Amino acid sequence: MPTQAEMNPYKNTDSNKRYFTYDYYLRKTFGGKCLKIPLDIGCTCPNIDGSRGKGGCIYCSSRGSGDFASAPTLSIAEQCKRGTEALSKKWNVDRIIPYFQAHTNTYADVEFLKKKYTEALRLDNVVAMNIATRADCISEEIAELLCEIADQTVLTVELGLQSTNDRTAALINRCHTYKEFLTGYKLLRTASDKIRIGVHIIDGLPGENEDDMMQTARDVASLYPEEVKIHLLHVIKGTKLAELYENGEYIPLELDAYARIVANQLTLMPPETVIGRITGDGVQSELLAPLWSLKKTNVINSIDKFMYAENLWQGKNY
Repeated sequence: MPTQAEMNPYKNTDSNKRYFTYDYYLRKTFGGKCLKIPLDIGCTCPNIDGSRGKGGCIYCSSRGSGDFASAPTLSIAEQCKRGTEALSKKWNVDRIIPYFQAHTNTYADVEFLKKKYTEALRLDNVVAMNIATRADCISEEIAELLCEIADQTVLTVELGLQSTNDRTAALINRCHTYKEFLTGYKLLRTASDKIRIGVHIIDGLPGENEDDMMQTARDVASLYPEEVKIHLLHVIKGTKLAELYENGEYIPLELDAYARIVANQLTLMPPETVIGRITGDGVQSELLAPLWSLKKTNVINSIDKFMYAENLWQGKNY
């Protein structure tokens, strides 16, 4: 009998995976797995400091998605050293990707940002760089800086979008519209063809149904990004979302629903778009719900099984 891999109708894979995994991208591009080191350089966000709003997104922890990064008081070199030591316990790899992850990493003085990016580039064994930010924090000056970085390494700029529904964006305190996202996205796209653009979306946001989530996937697919990350919404202690959850005003997705939604979203994506992730990590001690997300392998396997059972693959409905 042929194996699932041999029967796989999807082409950008060398396994039974029916989507363009990040692991496959790393092996094709750099020859193998890389250590992606989360960094925190002390940036904030425009929906935290009052320039667009206060309080941040209702689901965000105080570290602004940088919960696995070292303290921002440490140098880039020391953060990378600690991150490498931690990840090397799992993988014996010397290729490094510094990941400016915490909060909005283009929301600061340009000279400050240039100094931090350059420090990371000078480290040994760096093969690429990822910078997480918001599209409304891409100015012409920032785009010019990112072009300089892209001339020196494989640069991926990760843009948090979460949903293309403006009603949802207002509810989660995102403090920008989809139109504003598109303005920043297009500025970055036209600045340099060397910049890889990644887009983050979140499934299970308050007030959204399956149709809303599928529409976000369609909208993102139409932009033809180099990478997409699909996140599950986590309820983290101490957040506004946690208050809604504890008051019974927010109900998280169940595993079966999440697997079905992600699988169908993948069918809408361009076949060449790398899928940076199909679930998310939450700090176990801080996670309130959904607790099934802690079994990450089980989540991924559930999506794989659904795609196989329904004969789905990335790009099938693109």
